[in-house]
Amino acid sequence: MDEKERHAAGMSLRRKVLGNAHVDRAAAKTSDLTREFQDLITRYAWGEIWTRPGLDVRTRRILVIGTLLALSRWDEFRMHARAALTEGGMTAADLKEIVLQQAIYCGVPAANAAFHALDELVKEVG
Repeated sequence: MDEKERHAAGMSLRRKVLGNAHVDRAAAKTSDLTREFQDLITRYAWGEIWTRPGLDVRTRRILVIGTLLALSRWDEFRMHARAALTEGGMTAADLKEIVLQQAIYCGVPAANAAFHALDELVKEVG
């Protein structure tokens, strides 16, 4: 697969995982400064890693959400949690289980922050 094909595969999966509206907003915000970075994450994160056959998309979502919680990357956590609820067929109960699991390994403060973020998201998304 060449870089153009990798980019196309990455963009397709990125849209599937995050939704067209999110990807369109991100594309609209792309500037001369961020253009190469957007290309990099589309090709590498989405086109190289997310498209690998070893794990399904649901498992990758769980890993990403848990990792973002562990790293306290709350903007990205909210983005992926929202996408899991709206695009990924996951429920609030699924996300609750991820946070409870991570509470043991990442700590109660991180889980507490995650539950606050999820509570707001669930109210917003419905």
